Amino acid sequence: MLWVKAFHIVSVVTWFAALFYLPRLFVYHAMSDDTASNARFKIMERKLYRGIMTPSAIVALLLGGWLMSFYPIEVLLTMGWLQVKLVLVLILFAYHGMCGRILKDFANDNNQRSHIYYRWFNELPVVILIAVVILAVVKPF
Repeated sequence: MLWVKAFHIVSVVTWFAALFYLPRLFVYHAMSDDTASNARFKIMERKLYRGIMTPSAIVALLLGGWLMSFYPIEVLLTMGWLQVKLVLVLILFAYHGMCGRILKDFANDNNQRSHIYYRWFNELPVVILIAVVILAVVKPF
């Protein structure tokens, strides 16, 4: 079980690194105005999303499910902190999907948002990370 937990943490860290970096790329991409930068950001965003972010999210989800399988369902249902954490994970997957949609907009040269929007958009995973770590470590309820 400890190996599963260790690799779950590694995959979550990798996923969050990408969740932090991709919107930052969107900030810079929205600010770029030359063809070379536009093409470079498209490649970087696509490789990050498809090569790191999505595989890390899938591995984190699978290993998290595996970790939960070590506990009887009756026990899992009494862990309020875990239920809140799972809701936050669902929000992260929705955020991940939104990043994919934004990536497609940039890929099609159809971005309609400013770099300021993406600066604010980049803050949601930070808040969720803080909440998830507190829930997992402190287990307040």
